Amino acid sequence: MPRYHLCIEYDGTGFCGWQRQANGPSVQQTLEVAFAALNEPGVEVHGAGRTDAGVHALAQSAHADCAKPWQPFRLQAGLNAHLRPHAVAVTSVREVSSEFHARFSAVERHYLYRIINRRAPLALEARRAWLVMRRLDARAMHEAAQILVGDHDFSTFRDSECQANSPQRHLNAFSVRQSGDVIEMRVSARSFLHRQVRSMVGSLEHVGSGKWQAQDLADALEARDRARCGEVAPACGLFLAQVDY
Repeated sequence: MPRYHLCIEYDGTGFCGWQRQANGPSVQQTLEVAFAALNEPGVEVHGAGRTDAGVHALAQSAHADCAKPWQPFRLQAGLNAHLRPHAVAVTSVREVSSEFHARFSAVERHYLYRIINRRAPLALEARRAWLVMRRLDARAMHEAAQILVGDHDFSTFRDSECQANSPQRHLNAFSVRQSGDVIEMRVSARSFLHRQVRSMVGSLEHVGSGKWQAQDLADALEARDRARCGEVAPACGLFLAQVDY
């Protein structure tokens, strides 16, 4: 069975997340229905990251095994035709070896979190950014974020329902940059814990607003206690930006 790698863009609003669930439509299910419409029934789409409800993707990575060979551009066009009117698009398709796995072959994942820092409500980006009205110090947030880079026990920033075997993770990079009212936070690692990025962003917002100092973030990390986590940032500002292999 030929295997295909898909790059997928989606707006997570209205989806219960990437993974197929009984409580609502998922991105995975939507793609599998599109495959079935192409006479590829029973296809299971494996994603590189199980994004939560309301989380978006600029470049989710996935693979699927088909019963028959496809020219990649025809598979991409056919899937996109059947994905309408959903806010999901396949941006590229390529054939890969049977050893390739979208999740387990990945060597690094990159997430983007967007904050819009102003008092006026969001008219165009209400579902694609976190509106924070109190003034934030992005430089202080960036400096504090470096505390989180490297190998750590991230129990403080791990959701209570996380099913990972270990809270130990290695963050390769964490940057905070501001342009006008937009603050972009980019974080990279091989893998993340459940809601880790949103938990770290929420705590860094406390640093930016002056509620916390950098040492408070360091103390929260060292405590390895979920109760020490700051506010968990909303899903609407989070994007899976890239997956490297």
